Amino acid sequence: MQPDASIRIEDEGRVRILSLDNPGRKNSLNCRLYEALAAALDAAAAEDSVRVLVITGGARMFCSGNDLEDFVEHPIRDAGHPAYRFMHRLSAYDKPVVAAVEGHAIGIGCTLLLHCDLVYTGQGAFFQLPFVALGICPEFGSTFVLPALLGRQRAAELLLLGERFDAATAESLGLLNERVADGKALERALQAARKLAAAPPQALQATRRLLGNGRFAGMEIAMKEELEALIAALRGDEPARALTAFKRQRAGRP
Repeated sequence: MQPDASIRIEDEGRVRILSLDNPGRKNSLNCRLYEALAAALDAAAAEDSVRVLVITGGARMFCSGNDLEDFVEHPIRDAGHPAYRFMHRLSAYDKPVVAAVEGHAIGIGCTLLLHCDLVYTGQGAFFQLPFVALGICPEFGSTFVLPALLGRQRAAELLLLGERFDAATAESLGLLNERVADGKALERALQAARKLAAAPPQALQATRRLLGNGRFAGMEIAMKEELEALIAALRGDEPARALTAFKRQRAGRP
């Protein structure tokens, strides 16, 4: 049974593929989709036949981040928000998660990649963390993971300036495993996922858990602190002004 028409769920042997399929909204995420994604994670976790999860967005786009109109209508007020529940499940997931990225991965579409074990992208993929420009702060552990991976200065560059960067830059920073020809990211991700799925499952899950043990406590603290800062930001007027400016820019108005 499909939990939502904007998410396609397919099984290839022991690999489950979750595909965002909302091209009319550039695969942006709203509360309904966050709930569907969290339910899909729970279902895959409960099925012994599923050993690896692959998250993708199709041949042209991965995810453009939060649906801004939905975000304004349903802002994050506490840890019960569907976006927080989904990302918390993903950050503590037991089974390996592989991402296949084509096109854009913006905002939370980029943040969620930080919680995947393996990331494969097309050559033309690009990334952006534009939180400050939108009048909000980074979320879901990005202020913990990025400095740990890149160092403070490079993390600050990505998070404070919020500028777009390409797949070659992401690879050089260690944010992805491999760039492949455009349109081939899913194929490459499935190659890796099949290999993972053929491994002894208990050893696979134990190794993944051990890889995360050293950072889990810090991640939990960061996610809670980011949540508090995000809630405080949303109480101010900066996000509304930034959204108005964004809409005017999109409409071509000065």
